[in-house]
Amino acid sequence: MAGRVQGKVALVVGAGSVGDGVSNGQAAAVTYAREGAAVGCVDISLEAAEATVAMIEAEGGTAVALAADVTEETQVASAVEGAVSALGPVGILHNNVGATFLGGPTEISLESWHRAFAINVDSVLLTTKYVLPSMIERGSGAIVNISSVASLRDVGYDYPAYMAAKAAVDQLTVSIALRNAAHGIRANSVAPGFIDTPLVRAQLHSQADSIEELLATRHAACPPGRMGTPWDVANAALFLASDEAAYVNGVCLPVDGGLTMRAV
Repeated sequence: MAGRVQGKVALVVGAGSVGDGVSNGQAAAVTYAREGAAVGCVDISLEAAEATVAMIEAEGGTAVALAADVTEETQVASAVEGAVSALGPVGILHNNVGATFLGGPTEISLESWHRAFAINVDSVLLTTKYVLPSMIERGSGAIVNISSVASLRDVGYDYPAYMAAKAAVDQLTVSIALRNAAHGIRANSVAPGFIDTPLVRAQLHSQADSIEELLATRHAACPPGRMGTPWDVANAALFLASDEAAYVNGVCLPVDGGLTMRAV
């Protein structure tokens, strides 16, 4: 089933990685490229975006690296313009930017609360704002927003700002989907469960005595006895972005090994 997004331009926001190993964003960018898309790789770090482009080009794909802080509107507008100039109109928008902020209501600062929403929600709003008009004009487009099972249930971490922000992503996705369906545009979200990524190690290391303990706890919490991989998330996103999902719109698809269905 190769070539599932052949000839399309995919803009992957958050396409870099924060450390060793493949991130969700990298896996998505590479997967779209393997299936025939030209990929705009956006990251706050140009070096990280360039590393993802190098992975794609090493396999014979086409990609361009773009730097942007996607909480800043002017930088988002510039990144979208750069992608369109280099590759053509965006047919797939993939929003992968996210960050956790630990601390309950009595611990978290209002500044951190606002920052959680800026990174997780404002980024989706801004990229959509600058990609959607062209999609409407052409009468087609697919938007995939990466949410989290934390938007659907408590997963054991004290991070209500992250949970609330990802729930907002889900409902923003629904609004985009329903308000633009008549224009031939679909919007869906993917809710990863416990996925083994470099970002997890970077942001949640304080929740255990060691990285090894953290990873073991997360593996054990998953119904299959192991965490998922970034490629699991990427494959779900690919389906939602492809024409195979032509009648799938406004859904939040958990990719979690069944975690959200577990009673305890």
